[in-house]
Amino acid sequence: MEPHNRFTFLRKDEPEKKSFKWTLTEDRILPLEEVNRLRHMGRKMMEAGIRHRKFFQVRDWFMIELGLFTGLRVSEMCDLELRDLLIDEGYSSVVVRNGKGGKKRNVWISLKFRNICRDFLKLRKHLGLPNEGNNPLLSSCSGERLSKRALQKAFKRCLHNAGIKFNYGIHSLRHTYATFLLKSGHNLKLVQKQLGHSSIKVTEIYISLLKDDTEKALDALYRNKT
Repeated sequence: MEPHNRFTFLRKDEPEKKSFKWTLTEDRILPLEEVNRLRHMGRKMMEAGIRHRKFFQVRDWFMIELGLFTGLRVSEMCDLELRDLLIDEGYSSVVVRNGKGGKKRNVWISLKFRNICRDFLKLRKHLGLPNEGNNPLLSSCSGERLSKRALQKAFKRCLHNAGIKFNYGIHSLRHTYATFLLKSGHNLKLVQKQLGHSSIKVTEIYISLLKDDTEKALDALYRNKT
């Protein structure tokens, strides 16, 4: 008799499904206090960049805002061009033309971040950077496209300036965005679409980090507020 194991009920022509092993821990997500500290430092850095005409300081401020308000992958941030900011009218979005697996998607953005984008474009022009559509959004002071390594190095510098521990990588901005989007009450399908996940199972991983929020919601269930 054939032993009953996990292969028993697979047809000969049916491939075994791979197990999903990716995990996410709390030390890869910035708490709100550190998000605020990082953004505050970024604004000060941007103001210094304007005073001293140092574009990289303005760019690093925008890099932080971009990561926190869109949740883009690092490679997607590097690939962005100015034409990919759709911020003129109506619903605003950022176009990811070559996401994971070569997929294209629109990432919807808030009115707050749309205004940040407009400010950044004005500052680029003020500091002498080209604003034509096919120019890289995150560039060097000479207008050249930045590598993923360069963005990671810039992010580490921002963490240091903000007095935040160094165990965060720039991808933490993406994890932080996803977690806070779920906390704000948005459903998994929206988060999946915004992040460009091919499977909802990837998005579900973020739920495991909302344990405290889940417990608070359950404790408040049917509680009389009067």
